[in-house]
Amino acid sequence: MLVARVKIDEVQKSFGSTLILRGVSIDIPDGSFTVLVGPSGCGKSTLLRMLAGLENISAGEISIDERVVNLLPPKDRDIAMVFQNYALYPHMSVRDNMAFSLVLAKSPQADIDERVDIAADILGLTPLLDRFPRQLSGGQRQRVAMGRAIVRRPKVFLFDEPLSNLDAKLRVTMRSEIKRLHLRLKTTSVYVTHDQIEAMTMADQIVVMNDGRIEQIGTPLALYDNPSNRFVAGFIGSPAMNFLEGTVRRNGDPHFELSSGGRLELNPSSTAPDGVKALYGIRPEHLDIDPMGIPAQVQMVEPTGSETLVVARIGDQELTGVYRERHDLAVGAAINLKPRVEHAHLFDLVTGQRI
Repeated sequence: MLVARVKIDEVQKSFGSTLILRGVSIDIPDGSFTVLVGPSGCGKSTLLRMLAGLENISAGEISIDERVVNLLPPKDRDIAMVFQNYALYPHMSVRDNMAFSLVLAKSPQADIDERVDIAADILGLTPLLDRFPRQLSGGQRQRVAMGRAIVRRPKVFLFDEPLSNLDAKLRVTMRSEIKRLHLRLKTTSVYVTHDQIEAMTMADQIVVMNDGRIEQIGTPLALYDNPSNRFVAGFIGSPAMNFLEGTVRRNGDPHFELSSGGRLELNPSSTAPDGVKALYGIRPEHLDIDPMGIPAQVQMVEPTGSETLVVARIGDQELTGVYRERHDLAVGAAINLKPRVEHAHLFDLVTGQRI
């Protein structure tokens, strides 16, 4: 399979007077698996469709393998797209669905048969080649859609929320299959999803989008451990990061004074100035039940088997803790919570930027 660098440079998209994408720039390295993630309406699917040639670009440039493709039709961009709804022809067998683009291109029959057989073997579809889409499960249909893309041997794979129609268990299985497929083919891939768990488990590089802008680009763990702002901190991670409102105090013993009362230790690496209004961010797995912590009241307990989620209230603010050990807690119980200070984050209360 060929690989190609994809470069998106200051791309904008407007529908009438409404600006959908606001100067987006992304460098997608050869052979990487890049995931565009964000809430509904953030512009990620529009960007993917522009990359595919299905939407016009209002401003900026998109290049594939150093060739600007702004004005090229989809068939000339050397890309293959896997859609959310599979888009299989119901009257064609699996084999014919996978071969269709090659038939249209008038490829030699021997070449068509070879490519379909190779793709079917990779995806475990060989026993199903003579079946019709109505005879397949959702996961099998999705594999056929991927097989149709593979036989084209494109420079770039585009995935538009391909797992959103599947049930939860099958989504986990297909996530692994797509990742294994990428590791085997090493074709540059761009994957759109609103599911941050998909993004974390599959990506080499995550692009977090919001309101037509890029909030942060980085590896999954870089975004998880060092979010650049409150939006990324709250979007990446499940359960989401806790945020407690208060003020930084550096007179005497440096600490964070909660607006609801009580104080928390500051991360020793923090340089936030005295008196700044901020949000104290702590992930649920970094919040310990500790007699030396601040008083809280249990609001809800959610055992999942391997973990227990505890929602508690400190003053008028709620926060969630995740615990591997078993805790016998009842709603209304009094507990003390202590953040692991080395994992604490501070974000400006007004701008949301990390401080």
